[in-house]
Amino acid sequence: MASVRKSNPLYGRATAGARLSRRAMSLWLALIQGLGLALLLLAAPAVGAAPVLVLTLQGAIGPANADYLVSGIHRAESSGAPLVVIELDTPGGLDSSMRQIIQAVLASRVPVAVYVHPEGARAASAGTYLLYAAHIAAMAPATTLGAATPVAIGLPGMERKAPGPAHDPKADPEPGKGSGREDRADRADAKPAGGPNDAMTSKQVNDAAAFIRGLAQLRGRNADWAERAVREAATLTSSEALRDQVIDVVAKDLPDLLSQIDGRTVRVQDADVKLATWGLVHERRPPDWRQRLLSVIANPGLALILMMIGIYGLIFEFASPGVGLAGIAGAICLLLALFALQMLPVNYAGLALIGLGLVLLVAELLAPSFGVLGGGGVIAFIAGGLLLFDRDAPGFGVPLVLVLALAATSAAVILLGGSMALKARRRPVLGGREGLPGTLGEVLEVSDGEIWAQVQGERWRVSSQQPLEQLRPGQRIRVLGLRGLTLDVQVEPQEQTQEKT
Repeated sequence: MASVRKSNPLYGRATAGARLSRRAMSLWLALIQGLGLALLLLAAPAVGAAPVLVLTLQGAIGPANADYLVSGIHRAESSGAPLVVIELDTPGGLDSSMRQIIQAVLASRVPVAVYVHPEGARAASAGTYLLYAAHIAAMAPATTLGAATPVAIGLPGMERKAPGPAHDPKADPEPGKGSGREDRADRADAKPAGGPNDAMTSKQVNDAAAFIRGLAQLRGRNADWAERAVREAATLTSSEALRDQVIDVVAKDLPDLLSQIDGRTVRVQDADVKLATWGLVHERRPPDWRQRLLSVIANPGLALILMMIGIYGLIFEFASPGVGLAGIAGAICLLLALFALQMLPVNYAGLALIGLGLVLLVAELLAPSFGVLGGGGVIAFIAGGLLLFDRDAPGFGVPLVLVLALAATSAAVILLGGSMALKARRRPVLGGREGLPGTLGEVLEVSDGEIWAQVQGERWRVSSQQPLEQLRPGQRIRVLGLRGLTLDVQVEPQEQTQEKT
């Protein structure tokens, strides 16, 4: 049988074909296993690593935003996140809140990337400082940054010119080259034009310029342009900022940002850290309820409204004590307003004017002066509302419409209360000693030369010039006057039945 199989050519061909098919199948299996292993190796960093933490800052930078970003950076450190991305779109904000965020970024053990996003966003004023402080500075197309000149509390419309000679754009050296040191020396030698306001402005601008220059030197970015952004309110688009070495990356979206910064080395806590962000997933962390509540309370307009409600609630409670609802609501609103005021850039002269205006309005209600006190109170309240907050700081000025509406509401309440008090004063007295003359009563008892009668529900001793025989129980009488505790009365005709009210 074996000899037959060996001599059969078809059997040999079938055996060779079976070996070839087994070999090809083994090759295909090995290739598939290799591709699967490669995919697992490529996907392992994205699956095993912690996600990138994404925080969002939109609107004016204030205490609520600062608390949200600082706590987010601390959370990223504790969770082992490889990177924190702050998506930024801000017109600026408070210097104290900005510095609080920057200190958290500089002290972070996790790299922080500030990304101006989405398209059309801006990193103006305080946002420029945040970009310079970040380990990675990135912008989306069609975004801007700059205009980082500090402003101070003052009257609306007042402009304070930064010290230094007039700027000639043609005389500027190429960004990052040339006479940056000589230009800084010229600015440093510039004297304030005059007056304490100019001196204070000079101090603020010089301090801000030194601060942003220090951040630029720390991150290796364009320090000369940073100083121009402070002293001359210079601005750049995203492409210009990348060209002038102000930022590191222009990315269209977050995945593009993570892929572009992959492999970069940044300095974190005096140590070089190489970023491995390709393929990493990201997790967005919105503000929690406490931070959202803080953001609402810290609104300047709401703080002013809460203060008004609190003051009027306490005034109403003291004027007419009752169950205490007005006093409790007023105390809560006033405490919330004071909490908001201690976080906001308050001008205490404006706060004093608001207090004076409220005092004058209340004085008009208690001691009518034909509108003199009330008018002065309205004027003082409007002036105080305009001066209360820094209107130059974006997002922290009280709208003029709100101030006028609150002043008109207060004036309307005072006028309404004053008119009601004046009408009440003109009405005849209905009770007490002054209300007794002219009222009707009824004789209760006549004995031993004394006459007792009931007048306004009370028992009175009465006397009359008429004979006692004309006075008998049930007789109607009218009060003529009061002598001590005795009423002078006269007998009322029988047909007189209407009682004075």
